[in-house]
This record gives sequence, C-alpha cells and structure tokens, in this order.
Amino acid sequence: MLAYIHWNIAPEAFTVFGIPVRYYGLLFVGGFIAAFQFLEWLYKREKIPYEKLSKLATYAIIGSFAGARLGHCLFYEPDYFLYHPLEMILPIGYDENGKMIFQAYTGLASHGGAFGILLALLVYKWRTKEDLLPLLDRILIATPLACGFIRMANFFNSEIIGYPTDVPWAIVFEQVDMKPRHPAQLYEAIFYFSLFVVMFLLYKRNGLSLKPAGFYFAWCIIALFTFRFFVEFIKERQVGFEENLPIDMGQILSIPFVVLGIWILVKGKK
Repeated sequence: MLAYIHWNIAPEAFTVFGIPVRYYGLLFVGGFIAAFQFLEWLYKREKIPYEKLSKLATYAIIGSFAGARLGHCLFYEPDYFLYHPLEMILPIGYDENGKMIFQAYTGLASHGGAFGILLALLVYKWRTKEDLLPLLDRILIATPLACGFIRMANFFNSEIIGYPTDVPWAIVFEQVDMKPRHPAQLYEAIFYFSLFVVMFLLYKRNGLSLKPAGFYFAWCIIALFTFRFFVEFIKERQVGFEENLPIDMGQILSIPFVVLGIWILVKGKK
C-alpha cells in the first residue's frame, strides 16, 4: 500500500487582534510583492522612471483583486451573490444564526483577475498615453510568478483539488476527505514558476526586441491558459452547475485568452 502524503494544515497562519490571517492571504500578497520586485528590476533595466511603475502597480493591484473577486461571484456563484451584493465587495458573511460576521474573502477567480488587469491597463493606457503592447509585455513577464504564488495559496487552503488517483505523488487533503488526489494546485504552481523562468530568460537575452509587439503577452497567455484548460480535466468541479456543462467554467473562460494571444501573433506577423 502506498504511503501517500497527508496534508492537514489549518488555513489560518495566526491571528492579529482576533482577526485570522490566512496562508492564502500571505501568499496572495507575497505573489504581488515578488512580481513587483521583478518589475522594479525590469523598469531599471529599461531606464523607465520608478514613478510610472508605482502608478502602474496601483492600477494592476486594484484591477486584479476587483476582477478576481467579481469574477468568482459572477462566474461561479451568481445566484447567491446577486442577492447578497455587499458580500461581493466587503469581507463579510453570515453564520448559521443569520448574524453578520467578519471573514476573509472566500472566493477569487483567476480568470476574473486577468480580465480585471486588462481593463485596468486599458484605463492606465488611456490616462498616460503609453503604448499598450509593450506595457502588456512587461506585465506578463512577471505575471506567471504571481500566479505560482496564488496556486501555492490554494494548496495551503486545501482547495481547487484534483480527482482521486493512485499515482505515487497523490496527496490526501484531510481538510476535504481521506482520498488520495491529484495535487492540481501544485501542477499549476510548478508550471507557472517554470513559465516565469522561460519568460525571464527570453527577456534577459532579447529585451523587448522580439517581434511582433505583444510577443511576451501573447505567448504567455497562450501557454498559461492552454495549460489551465487541460489541467481542468483532472480537477474536481468547483460548483454544482458545472456538472451540466460539456466543459467546466475554468475551461470556458480560458478559451478567449488563448484566442486573443493567437490573434495578436497572427495580426503582428501580417
């Protein structure tokens, strides 16, 4: 009998004045900090003023978080959140007695975050008049790094788990059940960190000279969301209505990003 790894880490790392601080939040913020540090290095290399990066980071953080939160609420649980709109924007919920309680945000969707960042960058481009594609190229080199941290956060939360399996590296998520499962979060985290390394090495060797404009952006979203599409086949469905769909919501939302990346490459070559 295989000795599977058992994972039973409590989601809360510690408390501050009675408020729980989760590993998810720490890793989520850590991902943004790591990506920002990389972009700080990149902007120095490109001799771009730090003030532009600081302003860009503000837009990106607001856009990604707002998009991720609204994306989860509207893509995965619209029936609930459209009747509880305050819970979409505030970290509140209700206990079994109907009493309002403070809690961490309990749902963020990566596709919503991607839509949010794109919208925020469009607003940033409109206000600053910067060229959009070079801007997207810089951001997307760093994006897989943040994505890897977020999937590690999901792992600590024992969420977005894979189907039961008997592969030697299966993990038993005791917070969920006692079945050995695919550690789908780790598959994604490893891929995203590896993608970041590839993007970084390409940039270090070529800078932004690779053509067409939008090269890094296009290839990154193609690679990221193609992998996301296929890894969904070994994941448990996140919400009940997905059982009636031919493919799950994560796959449906991945397709437009892949198409966008291909369109940018084809249009650029023409």
